[in-house]
Amino acid sequence: MSPSPEKTSRRSFLFSLGIAINAIAIALFAIPIVGYVLSPARRFTWLDWIALGPLTDYPENQTRLAEYINPFKKSWDGETAKIPCWVRRMEGDQFQVFAINCTHLGCPVRWFAESALFMCPCHGGVFYSDGRHASGPPPRPLYQYKYKVEAGQLWIYAGQLPTLGHPTA
Repeated sequence: MSPSPEKTSRRSFLFSLGIAINAIAIALFAIPIVGYVLSPARRFTWLDWIALGPLTDYPENQTRLAEYINPFKKSWDGETAKIPCWVRRMEGDQFQVFAINCTHLGCPVRWFAESALFMCPCHGGVFYSDGRHASGPPPRPLYQYKYKVEAGQLWIYAGQLPTLGHPTA
């Protein structure tokens, strides 16, 4: 005689269901925690030196809009892979390269040469030509990219937009 299969009781079914739901909940909570713990390991993998063009494109004592292609783009990025930045050439090889996003909520700032100010259209933030905060709600100066000049080319260390967590990204 073969043993009869045991019937699953309501208690054992609900116990198994509870374990499965708890396992799913633990996994959902663990994913962001693991991502946070491992984030320093990938911090600098999204940055690279990118050429902005020859120095002749940037006249002294002027601020110009430049654009670079994100080196870490994906095929589906399309136009969003093009990242603008403001380049201010002071004298010789002295530059300031600003991220286009306002330090308040990230809206794109515009340069007004007549007043020598960067202005944010979203909440009225204003910055001086050197990126310092002039007025409005932004709590800090414009984010700046690191730069270098090599072989008559301006290079910036970019790929990931600067943020409050990484203002010199």
